Amino acid sequence: MAGANTTSYDLPPLPDYTLKPLTPLLSWVSDAVITALMPVIGYWVVSLIFHVIDVYDLFPQYRLHTPAEVLKRNHVSRYEVLRDVILQQVIEIVASLGLAYFDESPTTGKADHDVAWYAQKIRLAQRAVPYIMSTIGLDPTGVATKLVDSQPALASIAMGGQYPGLLQTITFAGEQKLAPGFASWELSLASFIYWFGIPTIQFCAAIVIIDAWEYMLHRAMHMNKWLYVTFHSRHHRLYVPYAYGALYNHPLEGFALDTLGAGLAYLLTGMTMRQSIWFFTGSTMKTVLDHGGYAFPWDPVHWIFPNNAAYHDIHHQSWGIKTNFSQPYFIYLDRLGGTMYKGDVQEKYERARRTAQQKVDQEKENQAKAVEAVAASLPVSDENVRLQGASTPRMSRKKATSISTPAGNFKDLTNMVNSNLHGRRANVLGMESSH
Repeated sequence: MAGANTTSYDLPPLPDYTLKPLTPLLSWVSDAVITALMPVIGYWVVSLIFHVIDVYDLFPQYRLHTPAEVLKRNHVSRYEVLRDVILQQVIEIVASLGLAYFDESPTTGKADHDVAWYAQKIRLAQRAVPYIMSTIGLDPTGVATKLVDSQPALASIAMGGQYPGLLQTITFAGEQKLAPGFASWELSLASFIYWFGIPTIQFCAAIVIIDAWEYMLHRAMHMNKWLYVTFHSRHHRLYVPYAYGALYNHPLEGFALDTLGAGLAYLLTGMTMRQSIWFFTGSTMKTVLDHGGYAFPWDPVHWIFPNNAAYHDIHHQSWGIKTNFSQPYFIYLDRLGGTMYKGDVQEKYERARRTAQQKVDQEKENQAKAVEAVAASLPVSDENVRLQGASTPRMSRKKATSISTPAGNFKDLTNMVNSNLHGRRANVLGMESSH
């Protein structure tokens, strides 16, 4: 049992409260486990949605890169990406469970007390109203007299928060006594502040903290050669980012940049464990969206947060690698730090698409010539039988004399991405696709 009745005599007293353990969201698992697993679940749900979009070629007009670029520009296999992402998620789960272990156990029973505490502060703030009115030439007493019949609440505010008719019965030292009470509007406003206002401020503050943390470390890893070569260069093997490669990092970098940054924002803002579920999961899903490889014009997340897939994709290109460090929500730190890319990107993207398409077309042409050469050297009688088992030799790549458009062989390139680019372990999700 706890109480807090040490405020001024004319303020409504705070109710007593008794803390008790918070009932878990699910009866068969603790909230700590849910907090640890939800970011991982959110990561793979969003990643698989993008994977399906790639497989069925649903929105090719919004792709930032063609399948030919995925095939020829990335320097890491999908299997290696999947392996490192899972490793980082294991680290995140362990860190989250460790944070919950050392944190206080969630409790309930204090909400009414806290709402009343905010109501007290609202009552105290009303004491400044008469002084403000006097400053601008209004008579608080006269205004209150005119409003007392039609708007009694406004009249009480004009008089500095005096509510002589609002009384409540409380038990104090075993005796029942009359004490000042709160107006209904005070309790409603206090409830809104407690349940919505404070959490909103905490989320906004957490976003500012994680953005600042990631910008600082991300920029340092590009400006310091040792940090880049040792840690961050791994992430930049993906010149053409795709959704489930968002957390493809060196394990130590992933812990310092993502896990530690999110944990720091959680601790500094004083979030509850259940608030952290939304924050951790939302930040993870936002990172996946930023690496998804699509610039959807109707994406509401990108309307709210200017740091989107198109903005971050510039950072993954060789010509933009020293710019656009901000992640994952806003871009104001790039503006303040002078690291925002300001050039025209359209021609650079087109050049990369043409170059990748030329390589694919040349490789196809070389393979076709090799098959024809093998066919010409075989006896006519068993040519078809022997061709079925013939292997295609790897030929040197030469500049193509003509460039075919991506639309003509989009499906073929999509099917080639996993099998040709990354070897026998590439098709790790059991589907032929590219991201």
